[in-house]
Amino acid sequence: MREERRVVITGMGAITPSGNDVDSLWDSVVAGRSAIGRLEDEQFADLAVRIGGQVTDFDAEALLPRALARRLSPVQHWAISAAEQALAQAGIPTPTAEPKAGAGANSDVGGSEDLPWDRSRVAVIAATGSGPVDAMQAATRSLLEGGPRSVPLGLAIHGAPDSAAALLSQRFDFRGPGQGVSATCASGAIGLGEGMRRIRHGYADAVLVVGMEDCLNPVNLASNANMRALAAGYEDDPTSASRPFDRSRSGFVMSQGAAAILLESEAGAAARSATVCAELAGFGAASDAHHPTNPHPEGRGAASAVSEALADAGLVPGDIDHINAHATGTPAGDAAELAAFDASLGSVAHKIPISATKSSTGHLLGASGVVEAILTIRTLAHQTLPPTLNLGNSEFDGWDIVTGQARAVAREGVGRPLDTVLSTSFGFGGHNGAIVLRRPRALNPASKET
Repeated sequence: MREERRVVITGMGAITPSGNDVDSLWDSVVAGRSAIGRLEDEQFADLAVRIGGQVTDFDAEALLPRALARRLSPVQHWAISAAEQALAQAGIPTPTAEPKAGAGANSDVGGSEDLPWDRSRVAVIAATGSGPVDAMQAATRSLLEGGPRSVPLGLAIHGAPDSAAALLSQRFDFRGPGQGVSATCASGAIGLGEGMRRIRHGYADAVLVVGMEDCLNPVNLASNANMRALAAGYEDDPTSASRPFDRSRSGFVMSQGAAAILLESEAGAAARSATVCAELAGFGAASDAHHPTNPHPEGRGAASAVSEALADAGLVPGDIDHINAHATGTPAGDAAELAAFDASLGSVAHKIPISATKSSTGHLLGASGVVEAILTIRTLAHQTLPPTLNLGNSEFDGWDIVTGQARAVAREGVGRPLDTVLSTSFGFGGHNGAIVLRRPRALNPASKET
């Protein structure tokens, strides 16, 4: 029987509308700055909803050889960059942007120097709801306009949702399993949970989990707007559009980006004297089995995921110090999530402070679970709760929702320090995921906060 192992986080990276690294992301969110803006490009001109969170100031050719950068989709560029950041923080060698002299045909994404692990025991998980949808849309236009021979052959290689896992495995020479995980907006959280299980039960020594999404295009925006899932009518004031828990909320605001987290066994991190950011202590997942888009009104699947995550971590509801809520700003979704907390956390639910950081970043869909795990880790490290923006008239009395500005915790020995945080992710189709993150345990003498 395999011995269960603690799983820790030693590296993080992010390319988001709120910033192109973890520090910028955290600084923007904790300061209460919105990353939502008007979509000015001509392709969005006829849409009913023309706001979103866009990645800016990103140069793919500073990261990749020009030919490869042009073949890949932006979402894959961001995934690679976020992964590079995470590995660099963890002290793992990464390839240079330029191909090595004399490199062979497979050198598009390079190799890496020696690793502290057996390469066959390092896995890669690409978590995404849709993958590089721009590639398929462009190929479809090429087919219609130029016939079959105009369809790029690279679509078969780089056009699938799991293609980023292959790209990252090749780039870093990670030879363990590489796979895609797709569960709509719960993809990131479920990818982290599955990575945790691989390490905990001895199937891997390290797992690179990358959440990635780019549905900020006319087709996906139109589809979601037609479902009335998006916040509409905010073109003159985009920063006020994402309104979790507010009575005037009308839908979510779509964003794009990628984020990466490196998981490894605590023993492995200690052996190489790695700095530990946090422990990934628990994971739960469940399905609503209810409706294609609407959550179960009582939060049935979400409650099961939260309860399972607590049980997996060996915790009780009173151990949770803070919640980073999924909280997209849809009328049904926010209500169902709080119902799920009532069901899973019981009498303590209303005493736990809640932050809804999508009010700042927008909703990065399949990437959101990894982005919010990073924000949760920084919340623990800085002992500061991020604010929920645009919450001027809450529909839900009796809940401790952090509103307006960030809230400092346990300063100068006053108050209970943050030790354990719950982060939730839910999605269309009734997908539900929840993870529990904790400050590094004293069991690892090498661990310290970021």
